[in-house]
Amino acid sequence: MTDATTEAILDATRASVLDFGIRRTTLTDVARRASVSRMTVYRRYPDVDAVLRDLMTREFGAAMAEVAQDLSGSNGRERVSGHIMASVEAFRSSPLMSKIIEAEPELLLPYVLGRMGETQRAAVGLLTQEIADGQADGSIRPGDVRVMAQALLLVTQSFILSGSIAEDVPPTALHDELSRLIVAVLTP
Repeated sequence: MTDATTEAILDATRASVLDFGIRRTTLTDVARRASVSRMTVYRRYPDVDAVLRDLMTREFGAAMAEVAQDLSGSNGRERVSGHIMASVEAFRSSPLMSKIIEAEPELLLPYVLGRMGETQRAAVGLLTQEIADGQADGSIRPGDVRVMAQALLLVTQSFILSGSIAEDVPPTALHDELSRLIVAVLTP
């Protein structure tokens, strides 16, 4: 849980990133925008990278939580499919994600090629539970839920990060195809 000052710092970081990009965001600018001293920022964060990690975790975690909350009441397969499809839309329409992909996509490489971030781990945890629920209600095929969740995360990431490079394919058709892929993979 964060306090009001940390939230102000994260809000200021978000505004700075959207205005200037990540490379030009400084802790001095963040402090000014948050109306706090530089020392206040430095007490919470050793550098810009640390505050950016917290910002991405907050922003993307909130998007995931909102999506998950809207998907209660359906069977497991419908929840998994709905969650993934809504997540793709939420991330693709996120101004922060769009700015990162457009201006500084290399910042995402550690989370695509090297290690999982907190948001990715949270997504796998949620998918693991939803897949297990779907297996229990018979709407999802048997299999190792952790492996299935990881595979779905990898597919979802590619649609979020690379969907815009599909040539001569309307975004709605690509969206529909992802939905078909998910259902085909999960159906018993």
